[in-house]
Amino acid sequence: MNSSLQKTLKQTFLQLIEDLKDKKEIDSVLEDLMENDYEKLIKKLAVVYWIRKKRPDDIIQNNLGVTDKYIKDVKKIMEKPGIKLAIKYMEAEEWANVWAKRIKNLSKK
Repeated sequence: MNSSLQKTLKQTFLQLIEDLKDKKEIDSVLEDLMENDYEKLIKKLAVVYWIRKKRPDDIIQNNLGVTDKYIKDVKKIMEKPGIKLAIKYMEAEEWANVWAKRIKNLSKK
């Protein structure tokens, strides 16, 4: 595929994702488009997250069903800008959920 066509198709895909209304629609589109690759993507993101949380490799292997080599390969990409951005958003969501729960508990008192 030539680079101009690839760029156009990538922009079309990104626009599609941006235009989807909610998580349910995003999930439906990605699951249908990616099939087995969607599960692989989710698993890779989980490995990234758990590496960031300093979970032991054997725990990651056992819980996610990945190999030691897979974990080592993921560790090699941890400093890439896109991975750092994904971590940033996941941690922000986690932080927001923690504080939302605390605020909810305070309001019950």
